[in-house]
Amino acid sequence: MRWLKDPVVQFLATGLATLVVVLVVTSALSRSAADEEAVGDARSLTSVLGQSVAQPAIPAGLVDGDAAAIDKLDRTALDRLLVGDVLRIKIWDVDGTVLYSDQTELIGAVYPLGDDELEVIEDGGTDAELSDLSKPENRFEREIGGDLLEVYTRIESPEGEPLLFEAYLGVDRIRESRAQILDRFLPITIASLLALVALSTPLVWLLSRRIQRAAREREGLLEAAVRASDGERLRIARDLHDGVVQDLAGSSMALSTLAARAREDERDDLEEIGRTLRVSMRALRSLLVEIYPPDLHTAGIEAALHDLVAPLAATGVQVDVDVSGTEDAPRSAVALVWRVAQESVRNVVRHAGAGRMSLTVHRQGGALVLEVVDDGAGFDPAAVRSGDRFGLRAAESLVREHGGTMEVESGPGSGTMVRMEVPLA
Repeated sequence: MRWLKDPVVQFLATGLATLVVVLVVTSALSRSAADEEAVGDARSLTSVLGQSVAQPAIPAGLVDGDAAAIDKLDRTALDRLLVGDVLRIKIWDVDGTVLYSDQTELIGAVYPLGDDELEVIEDGGTDAELSDLSKPENRFEREIGGDLLEVYTRIESPEGEPLLFEAYLGVDRIRESRAQILDRFLPITIASLLALVALSTPLVWLLSRRIQRAAREREGLLEAAVRASDGERLRIARDLHDGVVQDLAGSSMALSTLAARAREDERDDLEEIGRTLRVSMRALRSLLVEIYPPDLHTAGIEAALHDLVAPLAATGVQVDVDVSGTEDAPRSAVALVWRVAQESVRNVVRHAGAGRMSLTVHRQGGALVLEVVDDGAGFDPAAVRSGDRFGLRAAESLVREHGGTMEVESGPGSGTMVRMEVPLA
C-alpha cells in the first residue's frame, strides 16, 4: 500500500494519534481539576456555613448538652444549614462528643475523633475526605446511598471553646462540576487541534511535493553522472582494447612465428617472451573487465566469468567455473550474480592465498544461485573490523535490496564460501 508511505497520510495519522492522546490526557487532567475544584467549593461552602451560619446561631449551654439550647439551634439554624448539596450536619466537641446533629439520635454520643479532625480543631482551616459509611457515627448516612464527602471546619461556642463543624455533601456535586469543566474545555481543545492539523496539512503537502521533486532531480543528476562515468570508462576500455591489447596480441603472434623460425638456442627465449606477453594480455583483458563490465547478455555471463578468473588462473591457482541456468534469467539477476562474483574473486586474489577456487552458477527453484568456494587462509567473520571487506558487505546490502540472500562462511585456515540466492521473478 503505497499510500501509507505518503508523508501527508503519515502526518494525518500522527495528528490523529496525537489528538487521541491529548484528549485522553486532557480528560484525565480535567477530571482531576474538576475534583479539586469541587472539593474546594465544598470546603468554601462548609467554611461559610460554619463561620457565618452555625457559629452565630449556637446558643449558650450547647457544650453542656442543654436540651433547650439544642432545641433553639434546631429551630433557628437547621434550615439554613441544610442547603444545596449539604445532606447532614454535625457539631463535635474536642473529646468526640456529638453536641448537635440533624439526626437527634446521635446527640450526646461519643466517638473518638481522628488526627485530621483534631488538627482542624487545634489549627483551624478545613479538611475533606470521602465518608467511611462503615463507622457507627455514619450509620444514618448509609440510608442516603452513594458516596458522601465529609468536610470539617473549626468554629467556637459562645463560651470560647473550639468545636468541629462537619457537613456531609453528595459526591454528585463533584461529578456535575467535572462534567461542566469537560464540557467547557474539551471542545476548545479539540477545535484547536483540528485547526492546527487543518492549517498544517497543506504545508506538509507542499513540503513533501517539494522534497519529492528535489529527490527526482537528484536522481536524474545521479543517473546522468552514472551515464557519463559509464561512457568515459567505455571509451577508455575501447581505446585499450583496440590499441594496447591488439598490439600485444600481434606481438605475441609475431614472436610465435619468429620462435618457429629461430635457431634452437634462441627459440626458448622467444617463446618465454611470447608467454609473458600472453599473460600480460590476459591481465590487461581482466583489467578491462574491471574498468567496464561486459555486456552480460551479449557476450554471456559464462564468458565474462572466465575473463574474471583469468588472472587467478595465471598465478597457478586451479580454477573451476561451472555456469548453467542463466539463459532466460532477468538482466537484473544476471548483473547481480556478476557483481557478487566479481567482489568474491577480488577477495580471493587479495586475501585468500588459495590453491584452488570453484565458481558455480546454477538455477535452484525460482532463484539463481552463485557459490564461490576457495581453500585459502579464511578469516573469522565475527572479528572483521568495520573497514575490512567493505565490498562484500556492500554486495550483501545490494542483494537484500533485490529480495535475495547472501551468506559468507569462513574460518581461519578453513577457506571461505560465498553463497548468494537472487529470485528470478
